[in-house]
Amino acid sequence: MNTPQGFAIMIDGCRIAWRMDGPADAPVLVLSNSLGTAMAMWEDQVPALAERFRVLRYDTRGHGASSVMPGETSLDRLGRDVIELLDQLGIDTAHFCGLSLGGMTGQWLGVHAAERLDRLVIANSTSYMGPPEAWQQRMTVVREQGMGAITPAVLERWFTSAFAVCETPGLARTREQLLDTAPDGYAACCAAIRDMDLRRVVNLVNRPTLVIAGRQDPATPPDHAEAIVQAIASARLVSLEAAHLSNIEQPEAFTSALLDFLG
Repeated sequence: MNTPQGFAIMIDGCRIAWRMDGPADAPVLVLSNSLGTAMAMWEDQVPALAERFRVLRYDTRGHGASSVMPGETSLDRLGRDVIELLDQLGIDTAHFCGLSLGGMTGQWLGVHAAERLDRLVIANSTSYMGPPEAWQQRMTVVREQGMGAITPAVLERWFTSAFAVCETPGLARTREQLLDTAPDGYAACCAAIRDMDLRRVVNLVNRPTLVIAGRQDPATPPDHAEAIVQAIASARLVSLEAAHLSNIEQPEAFTSALLDFLG
């Protein structure tokens, strides 16, 4: 099967790494990674999704093989990266699924570029993730001490204790992605979360929307998902027995919910 991949150059010079899987004539589904991971976070979903969709994965700027740009970034810039990527690949509209930071990007797209979306999936995310001071502190830590200084605590919040003791390939892959993320790239995207507040505008999203929550998610608790569902008239909620990275902790249930909604 043809699997094109490459880099798209954004208007500010940032190189965004991307990859496509699945039939060339199938509907496009964009997958957007969380803070501190890369497109590899979706490995458990791609085989099933690529049977029915042209799956477009990309590394958020500052992550994976994408460029680390100087300074801080914004959610507006992350959303525009998706639009520019679609433009350069000649894609008019697509389904979009983002988890955590990717789900914040999805909300931005739903508010500001709904004409580019068919259906929207917001997983383990929120419209506001304060306080800003906590994000500023995290930015300082990773810049001064590196990603190893936060990785154990991050993994503890991302997975339930029952899953963490199993040392699955998904857990090992996630740890590796965290440690491989450039501190400046991670910090730059922390700034986007620090400055984000979509609570007053998320109700403008008018695309069919699925919100996925983890019942044991301490990073974006279930009530954050419920608030998004209440704000978006076309949204419905699916809750999984997982913590923050529900697509890795409950891969089959996550993929099934995604296929059911998109189908």
